[in-house]
Amino acid sequence: MSFRIKTSVVLLALFVAFASFNMPERKTEEGGIKWMTFEEAVAANKVAPKKIFIDLYTDWCGWCKVMDKKTFSVEAISSYVNANYYAVKFNAEQKEDVIFDGHTFKFVASGRNGYHELAATLTQGKLSYPMGVFMDEEMRILTLLPGFQEAKFFDTVIKYFGENSHKKVSWEEWQKSYQSNL
Repeated sequence: MSFRIKTSVVLLALFVAFASFNMPERKTEEGGIKWMTFEEAVAANKVAPKKIFIDLYTDWCGWCKVMDKKTFSVEAISSYVNANYYAVKFNAEQKEDVIFDGHTFKFVASGRNGYHELAATLTQGKLSYPMGVFMDEEMRILTLLPGFQEAKFFDTVIKYFGENSHKKVSWEEWQKSYQSNL
């Protein structure tokens, strides 16, 4: 490995460590999911690849708040997500630009609230909330999970992708064979 590459890797690792040290930790509750920004997850993924789970929400979405309280706050869920994913909580109506993959994604004023271009891109224009987006280590979308999800079902989904079972068995087979402990 050349000196230039080693230096770049060290600088990126320091950047991620510094960013996470200075950023307030986002959690649903004490001991809950450790939420990151999209940019933090992308940077962390470059250093230590992991799958990414994105919770697309809006401030006005009641079911988003219910999912925070009834699903994301379950200890078994938060522990598994924290260990196996970079978790992103992304406001689909945020005004701040996001730079990803050489493109700047912006807020688009539309109707009463508008939307963020990154949310529209991730969901292929199917904006509904809450919306879960599962990405692999290469930042490719594995699946979209629209709507409120009970903890037991969400546990089944996160294990399906987290254990790479999606590479071995169909979703239908997984649902028949996997028994959630929740």
